[in-house]
Amino acid sequence: MSTAGDASPLIDFPFYAGKPVGFTTGQWAILMVAVALGFALLVAPVPWYANRFGQFVPATLFAALPLAALAWVTPAHWTALFRKIGIGDVGWMVFFAATNFAVTFAVGYTVMKWHGAHANPAATLIANMSSTDLVLWFAKTVPQLLGEELVTIVPMLALMAFLHVRLKWSRMASIVTAWVATAVMFGALHLPTYSWDFMQCIVIIGSARMLLTLAYLKTKNLWVSTGAHILNDWSMFAVGLMGVGAHVQ
Repeated sequence: MSTAGDASPLIDFPFYAGKPVGFTTGQWAILMVAVALGFALLVAPVPWYANRFGQFVPATLFAALPLAALAWVTPAHWTALFRKIGIGDVGWMVFFAATNFAVTFAVGYTVMKWHGAHANPAATLIANMSSTDLVLWFAKTVPQLLGEELVTIVPMLALMAFLHVRLKWSRMASIVTAWVATAVMFGALHLPTYSWDFMQCIVIIGSARMLLTLAYLKTKNLWVSTGAHILNDWSMFAVGLMGVGAHVQ
């Protein structure tokens, strides 16, 4: 008997192979435009985004636009990316968050010693925040990190559809190729943030993205990869804040 948190081998990834519904090229294009627009709004230098509550607008749109586009092209099945969360799912969130934290630290330390690395601007930003601003900033990351999952998983499914359905690649080859390609893409999106440091973005951030995507590949549940992503990032920033506090004292 399987538990609620187990990913049944009978449940496949949605949309890429026509289950529960397939998309036309035009529908995939709509989804890609929504993903790109959400990301563009997130990084747009709009002044009022920087205030306490304005910051929630781009973070929310980052996730809302792809979901709205998905609901438009498939009103009956747009929630197929998500599944109910069981105890096992929570365990997978913790497992992938902890694994990613450890691997990112190890890879990051190695790259930093060999190549050097740029600091995360967000770490510097939150170091000087008041308690209220800090709580609001962490709350804002929840929809933003859901958006980061969508900006990875939706293109991954689109690429899987192209490789598997159009090019007739095997299911496994399509999954692995899309998994790696979207991890590289995710790392590349961070290039402007880290002074176009390809090593840092592709190797460190790309490898972290591959591990977080594994949470979705394992469970076929976007809530799990999002939960793992939130736990991972919150832990990293919390460790950074404690380090700042210790340094100040």
